Amino acid sequence: MSRIAYVNGAYVHHHHACVHIEDRGYQFSDGVYEVWAIRQGKMLDNAGHFQRLKRSLGELRIAAPMSDAALRVVLHEMMRKNRVRNGLVYLQITRGVAPRDHAFPNNTLPSIVVTAKCTNPGKADQTARNGVTVITVPDERWARCDIKSVSLLPNILAKQAAHEKGAFEAWMVDNNGLITEGSSSNAWIVSKEGVLTTRNLSSDILGGITRAHVLTLAAERQMKVEERSFSLEEAQNAREAFMTSATTLVTPITHIDAKAVGGGKPGPLASALRKDYLKSAAT
Repeated sequence: MSRIAYVNGAYVHHHHACVHIEDRGYQFSDGVYEVWAIRQGKMLDNAGHFQRLKRSLGELRIAAPMSDAALRVVLHEMMRKNRVRNGLVYLQITRGVAPRDHAFPNNTLPSIVVTAKCTNPGKADQTARNGVTVITVPDERWARCDIKSVSLLPNILAKQAAHEKGAFEAWMVDNNGLITEGSSSNAWIVSKEGVLTTRNLSSDILGGITRAHVLTLAAERQMKVEERSFSLEEAQNAREAFMTSATTLVTPITHIDAKAVGGGKPGPLASALRKDYLKSAAT
């Protein structure tokens, strides 16, 4: 079946989908995006993604191209047209098309693109059962990482560095030697004292929707949680490490910079939180 994309009000074949060469997303990365995981035909953490989308648009002063209700119709129609029962839906909104100039243009209509694709949940679950490895790289991003902007070049370079070293993800380290987050995920550890730990929200990291859900699950389990910075050394000597994102859900980490964490095996807490997440995240 040919994939279908949604571009500025029209459903078109994926191979023919295009935007104008002066779209500000293409020219300046002047836009935002969201990604929803789909499991068994359900969008995971739907409300949280809509809330973050609204916040990102507001921070960049980009008008919403349609109401939330209309957007929900488009997202579900994309799932239907592409027959996505397990997969991902990607949404991108830019400031729109205008003659190239750094300053905001006047009276420009936002551009919107939505794509959807199937993924293999069995493969993802097997990856989580085996655990993954991460490397660390310097955090070279801009100072507003809390905005889910399409400007991702430092993230791409970090992910490529991981790929070239045979790792699954790259964790970024700030100028103080502290872990911020992954190139496309939030970073977590279970400390030597058994405390679930993830970096506190600030402009240094993206407020992950999966991250927020896991914090809720931890509260339900009455776990001790700390939202604070932690070092590479603390992470490597932790009981467990794992990552969270819409694409990886909750995925255990077994090695950081080739050093085994928790005996080099997926930790029991991360594995349990993944199961809890899958039971509770569908909306």
